[in-house]
Amino acid sequence: MYGAILGDILGSIYEFNNRKTDRPKQIELCNGACYYTDDTVLTVATADAILGDGDYARCYRGWANKFRGAGYGGKFRQWIADDTMGPYNSWGNGSAMRISPVGWAYNTMEDTIANAKKSAEVTHNHPEGIKGAQAAAAAIFLARTGSAKAEIKEFITKNFAYDLNRTVNAIRPGYRFNESCQGTVPEAIICFLESGDFTSCIQLSISLGGDTDTLACIAGGIAEAFYKTIPRELIDFADNRIPFSMKRVIKAFCGKYLFFPQSQIIRFK
Repeated sequence: MYGAILGDILGSIYEFNNRKTDRPKQIELCNGACYYTDDTVLTVATADAILGDGDYARCYRGWANKFRGAGYGGKFRQWIADDTMGPYNSWGNGSAMRISPVGWAYNTMEDTIANAKKSAEVTHNHPEGIKGAQAAAAAIFLARTGSAKAEIKEFITKNFAYDLNRTVNAIRPGYRFNESCQGTVPEAIICFLESGDFTSCIQLSISLGGDTDTLACIAGGIAEAFYKTIPRELIDFADNRIPFSMKRVIKAFCGKYLFFPQSQIIRFK
């Protein structure tokens, strides 16, 4: 899940200042102006729910109200302010950007898909909102359990009907800011499929323009699971920008569900 948080932080400064480029390796990642957004807050909230009693709605409201200025959408702001408000039929990419812990926590694809739906539908109960969360979680599950990129592509295409035959270079010229799952999740997966390592995945995601923090968040979550490593300098850069209360949850989750050395990534500073 830390790859998703890193993607959010590293992509944050480009969301409203897009850097569309066919030379993604030239994109600066560790910029001092980077910050965490709602993608990070709600990813931590998902992890907290999984570590606890599975009450996604309670955790989303609790964490979002604790970090109220993180950049939530209008409907979600209404939802967190009203404990009686139910899901609001959203197909936005918010269901997918917070999903990465689900991709790590369960031992079967069936449980992963079911819990992705459970986490999404407390707010995003539109079929596309659920589908986007399930596709992103499924990609992480497959990546962490040893599937090749071709197998991940085939599974997502077959089960979620996303067009993954496009290339980043083909998408980029006409791509615009898009907050929908259907206009974000397949593009993020394509960025992962074309990448050569974690860093290049984040740079490719940012190079598309659009909702860069969420694109990089979704793609980064998959890339971490597949490549099994993140450059230490990126971890240290983000570590200084994450509040202590979030670090406690991240460390607990990584310690329980991540089984490679990356599980010790959080440093309490």
